[in-house]
Amino acid sequence: MKELRDIYRSDSFKNKMYQIDLVNDSLYEWNVRLMCVDPDSPLSHDLLMLKEKEGKDSIQLNMLFKDTYPFEPPFVRVVYPVISGGYVLVGGAICMELLTKQGWSSAYTVEAVIMQISATLVKGKARIQFAAPKVCSQGQYSLARAQQSFKSLVQIHEKNGWFTPPKEDG
Repeated sequence: MKELRDIYRSDSFKNKMYQIDLVNDSLYEWNVRLMCVDPDSPLSHDLLMLKEKEGKDSIQLNMLFKDTYPFEPPFVRVVYPVISGGYVLVGGAICMELLTKQGWSSAYTVEAVIMQISATLVKGKARIQFAAPKVCSQGQYSLARAQQSFKSLVQIHEKNGWFTPPKEDG
């Protein structure tokens, strides 16, 4: 896939901002590890703590591509660690208009999506939940729960539009 070749040549990849692993050598499923976010953000500090506490130094995302890609967006979810805020929903789904059919453009590259997710996590004040039980976190972040959560999110936004509600509205 041309996208994968372009990623391997990109400065962001070479500078280890993220890593990519194909799941079972499939071009249709990628694991992405966000290694670096805005260094001034609380999330960046949390990543340093994650490395100290658990020996892991990244946020793992999973990307599923349909046969219709690039005309439809990939399905992207957080796999690990459990995150609060940052527009991460139940199951690890990510609330971003560009990940929906309505907000997607075939001109977007996978790298642009990865960088936008990184920026959105920081903008949304994402924090790693260190107190989340390990057994629970695996149950909380499942593909089925993420897909259901994302489906509900899309329906809500199709009805109400895309806007960020005031903090007092939750």
